[in-house]
Amino acid sequence: MAYYLSPESEAELDDIWLYVARQSGSVEIANRLLDAIMERFFLLGQHPQIGRRRDHDLRPHLRSFAVGQYVIIYRIVDDDVLVAHVMHGSRDIEGLLND
Repeated sequence: MAYYLSPESEAELDDIWLYVARQSGSVEIANRLLDAIMERFFLLGQHPQIGRRRDHDLRPHLRSFAVGQYVIIYRIVDDDVLVAHVMHGSRDIEGLLND
């Protein structure tokens, strides 16, 4: 299995990197966070079932996987993983996905 990113998740990763770089004042810290998140994409590609099923609280066929304070929202499509969103866990994920 492989993984691929939705356009929304790509934009969210850019936003996360920019926010962390600005808040921390460190490009290295922002890079390390994105590296940690992207390592989980590889893990999910190899073991897509490890994420929590979110059929009842978000949408059918969605799963989530935490990376520190961030949450990867994804779905299994055929034999691959589609990363739909990456967002901070303190956000109203249900509300954001239902808009």
